[in-house]
Amino acid sequence: MFDRRLLKNIDLGLIVIVLLIFIIGVIIITSATNVIDLTKDTSFKEAIDDILKNGIKRQPKVQIIAFMIGVVAILGILCVDYNSFGEAYKILYVISILLLLLVYVPGLAIDPSLRGGARSWIDLGIIDLQTSEIAKLGFILSFAKYVEERYENLNTIKDLIGPLIFVVPFVLLLLKQPDLGSALVFIIIAFGMMFVAGINMKIVIYGGLIGISSMPLVYNFLKPHQKRRIDAFLNPSDTSLNYHVNKSKTAIGSGMMYGKGIFKGTYHRGDFLPVQETDFIYAVLGEELGLIGCTVILVLYFLFLYKMVNIGKNAKDIYGMLVVTGVTFMFAFQVIENIGMTIGILPVTGVTLPFLSYGGSSLITSLIALGLVLNVSMRNKKIKF
Repeated sequence: MFDRRLLKNIDLGLIVIVLLIFIIGVIIITSATNVIDLTKDTSFKEAIDDILKNGIKRQPKVQIIAFMIGVVAILGILCVDYNSFGEAYKILYVISILLLLLVYVPGLAIDPSLRGGARSWIDLGIIDLQTSEIAKLGFILSFAKYVEERYENLNTIKDLIGPLIFVVPFVLLLLKQPDLGSALVFIIIAFGMMFVAGINMKIVIYGGLIGISSMPLVYNFLKPHQKRRIDAFLNPSDTSLNYHVNKSKTAIGSGMMYGKGIFKGTYHRGDFLPVQETDFIYAVLGEELGLIGCTVILVLYFLFLYKMVNIGKNAKDIYGMLVVTGVTFMFAFQVIENIGMTIGILPVTGVTLPFLSYGGSSLITSLIALGLVLNVSMRNKKIKF
């Protein structure tokens, strides 16, 4: 039975930070999905009236519904000691693999042509689910247990064979979809956990050098659209390859210090900015709220990650520390990659910005991950009477 006294230990600061990011996200998504006539110099009040007159689009509504589902999921997670997930790690591993295979079930999978060519989604009626998002959580919970049993015993290449075999099925299934962005997230999560578990740094360095030298070979196995993204990153002056990124950087730059104002960004109002409510939501924020708004979001994300690092350090056991580590690396990679690709310093991979970008399954997954961190946080201290 759940002991309510545990709630006294919950990190309210972390909850407040996530809530602030989500509220900002809903506002920006609402703006990004309501294209307004550019011929009108619309004031803030006129923009609101126009949106209310034409009706709020589906995306903000879905985002709010997904948030409520995620909150319910958090409450459920907090009622279960996180070590119970570790005890069931083999089952969670199998379920996670099966989730990635669901995208090949006829009648359930969404046509890849409707999702940018990626076979990553299934239709649940009220929401389209990207199964890799849920699989991330199962992977974190199961891999954390697997690594816990090998804690500070990852000194040789032989010691890494087991962890590599554990990770490879996820990466191969995601590359087949193809979803390079999600595959990279799984790799970063695995590396983060093994790094904290004491992996021999010589192996990391040698492995990194081998990985860098083998990139030309890996390039030949990429899909055409993935090759275009790499070519675009390596050739920033090519305007045809970098259309999305150039529009994103122009939108952010046009916001200057204070931005053009909420609902007044001309680039997304004119629908010139691609996938503006998901991959390039940061560009919409930059155009409308300027450098000040971008800085506020960066500070919020820094505090978010900093708090999770502290929770991991103070976890009462190794398993809890590794779970929080996996979640922290997952979020850190998504934040760095999304903002990096938006401003043109990293390749475009389609990774969304946690709690800010539109995406029901992504938001629910992020909230469940937050629930796992809060679970570890509130159980790392003795209950005070």
